[in-house]
Amino acid sequence: MNKKILILGSSGLLGSSLRNYFKNNNTQVLCHSRKSDSKFSVDLTIAKDTLEMLSEVKPDIIINLAGMTDVNLCEKNPNLAYVSNVKIIENIKLYLMLKSSTCHLIHISTDHIYDSSNNSHENEVAIKNYYAFSKYAGELAAMSIPMNVSVIRTNFFGLSLCEGRKSFTDWLYESGRNKTKINVFDDVKFSPLSMKSLSKYISLIIEHGPIGIMNLGSRDGMSKADFSFLFIEKLGLDCSFMTRLNSTDLDQYTKISRPFDMRMDSTNFEKTFNLKLPTLLREIESVKEDYYEKNK
Repeated sequence: MNKKILILGSSGLLGSSLRNYFKNNNTQVLCHSRKSDSKFSVDLTIAKDTLEMLSEVKPDIIINLAGMTDVNLCEKNPNLAYVSNVKIIENIKLYLMLKSSTCHLIHISTDHIYDSSNNSHENEVAIKNYYAFSKYAGELAAMSIPMNVSVIRTNFFGLSLCEGRKSFTDWLYESGRNKTKINVFDDVKFSPLSMKSLSKYISLIIEHGPIGIMNLGSRDGMSKADFSFLFIEKLGLDCSFMTRLNSTDLDQYTKISRPFDMRMDSTNFEKTFNLKLPTLLREIESVKEDYYEKNK
């Protein structure tokens, strides 16, 4: 792949996995993060700094992972949610417009904007809170760029390669190993991909070119409780540390309106790339092996 790829927000869960994927596939990438040891660590909410960095790099591909994902914090501070999830994209847009750049922007969005009793299509948006609102507004900002934009709505899991940050499956695994009592929700559903698979599909998008807005998740979905029990059983651990309940049984969960069914219909992606996305069961089987390797 002979393209200059810049990952914005590269030190997070997906960013760390993407960096590892590109490294293993002999693809050179430039990485931005707010960590002091990063070559590019500018504050992307500041237009001048963003313009200077992008003008220096002149990327062919920008993969934007920067933003705020803390639902509670977004609800408490909607202005911060806007600055993190919209203003950054507006600054990237400013660079692309001023420089008349043909750079392909791949913006990673969320499944949190869905809440349906069926797998949601791309036009079935349901905004429940400020996090979802800011992410959707960020998508609109990205899609207002005249050309060369891909917006990917997704969710992901897997072994974290990010120092100091645990994934959902890390939390499950460590709770199971330590027999720490946890609650898992029967009434919250999703259709995530492993970070390894998502990295592979992002690479396909880079090779293909802009695709507009598309869902990208597993072929099916399940509740987070079913996912948790299945994952722990696949690891051969005792599931007795987990308790099934509904999210509405917990006061801290009901203080903020949240979606219950974020399962996505990803058939547009399958048709575009002439492939079948993996089932969630297959993805769990794949990720299970990573945890086995970790403890060899």
